[in-house]
Amino acid sequence: MSTLDDADSAHLEKRYAEAIRLYRVALAQDPTLFEAWYGLAAASASCQEYGDAIATYRFALALRPHDVDLHVNLASALFALGYVTEAVHNYQTAAGSRDAGVHAMALKNLACIAPGDPALDDEAILEMRQAWAALEAANMLSYPPREPVPPHEPRPPGRAPGERLRIAYYGAFFADRNWMKMYMGVLNAHDRDRFEVNLIVDGALPSAASGYRDHESDRIWQVAGVPNAELAGHIAAAKIDVLIDLNGYSHQARLPLLLHRAAPVQVAWQGMYGTTGFPHLDVLIADASVLPWGEARASLTEERGYTERIYRVRHTYLPFEVFYETPDVAPPPSLKSGHITFGSLNSAYKLTPQTLNAWSQILHALPSARLLLRNAALDQSSNRADLLSRFADLSIPAERLTLLGAAEHTEFLRTYDKIDIALDAFPYNGGTTTAEALWQGVPVLTMNGDRWAGRTSRSILNAAGLAEWVAADLPGFVGLGVRLAHTDLASARAGQRKRLAASPACDSAALCRELERVYLSQAKLQGKSGRRRIGPT
Repeated sequence: MSTLDDADSAHLEKRYAEAIRLYRVALAQDPTLFEAWYGLAAASASCQEYGDAIATYRFALALRPHDVDLHVNLASALFALGYVTEAVHNYQTAAGSRDAGVHAMALKNLACIAPGDPALDDEAILEMRQAWAALEAANMLSYPPREPVPPHEPRPPGRAPGERLRIAYYGAFFADRNWMKMYMGVLNAHDRDRFEVNLIVDGALPSAASGYRDHESDRIWQVAGVPNAELAGHIAAAKIDVLIDLNGYSHQARLPLLLHRAAPVQVAWQGMYGTTGFPHLDVLIADASVLPWGEARASLTEERGYTERIYRVRHTYLPFEVFYETPDVAPPPSLKSGHITFGSLNSAYKLTPQTLNAWSQILHALPSARLLLRNAALDQSSNRADLLSRFADLSIPAERLTLLGAAEHTEFLRTYDKIDIALDAFPYNGGTTTAEALWQGVPVLTMNGDRWAGRTSRSILNAAGLAEWVAADLPGFVGLGVRLAHTDLASARAGQRKRLAASPACDSAALCRELERVYLSQAKLQGKSGRRRIGPT
């Protein structure tokens, strides 16, 4: 057996470190061995060593430039480290493949990552998302329809059917406390005398630990692994009046459920950061910060670049409620260190060249300042090396940077004890990350972006009464960072959590009342039986 065979065997058995070592041995023997370059890249990606994977996928492409599988894999690694525009270009190349599987994978991933590419506008994002939705619709037609099956009811119904409006939220993260602080306040606040609440769960069940307040009449469905067509049958059989998507592109496999029109009214709230691109969606929940008003001022409007009608809530569509113990707010670290530490805990895929350039400009303007970054990708050495190299190209030396990897959630929040001022990412802002920084007393600097994904922090900050931290543009963002570094950070930090908790940014109950009005008005408009059907419409 050859060294390459040994490497492949180790790879298949998920002994990635051994596979990487053996692939390198094989390449030392023959640097033109395509299979070894490809295996090395794939094994590196499996270890989340995306810096190494990018370099080795490029070597493999140099040997076989027309291999579309390589473009898909390279795109995935590029996206993981924030090279979003390059990732989009590689997926677009792969989308032209005659291989149906490669074509489908490319369209799916383009639809997901499009809002994070600074080179794309709303029209281009719409086109990419519609292309994937059309493919999903075409695939759906190739399968025979399933007979509706009554849903499993782990809890007895609280009242006779039809007495309350039946609403169903479906999502994959009900058990994750850090994510659910953006959702659970609304779910808990529903008036159970007027609404029957169903939670359709992919993954672990909601619990008190994830903020859920149990109600006897709630119905919780466990549907992990249930195909969309079958789930649509369950939803129709349960006579759900309003179906609400909580996943968006965060759990992409469930988004095509919308194609089945399983409920008369279908709504999307959170997780989209732009149009879904899907038909049969009646309402997309937004606000005037993420999607400013056009000429129309009606409560439901049609917008260019969107397949849905938009409902703008009064304040933010992203209110949060922190229902678990969090670290106390610490004083600004600059009081002891003598220098300002900027920071970001955004995911690595948001660290675009535009973002690093803006942060570097602030560091150049403040020569004593430091920058702290933390995300899971920084656990891997090649990812850290890649990021250090990118900053070096912007004339920011490594000694001005602190790079930290993943941490348990409470320890992750304590990272803000080491940060004076948090910096947002562009064009894909923070959401949960922004909320957490503010809760820990840290100011968050952002700007008014050119798309929904680039205005989510603006939405939260405006609702929190902190609009002064929203710059009009990129030069304004840099200038704001420099000015804020010379202000009294300690006084504002000490009282920020109390002010935040009393603001609309944390008023989940108020958003719930608005959403209830939307659900009731749409159900009345559509009728409880007028549009219910299973299958494409």
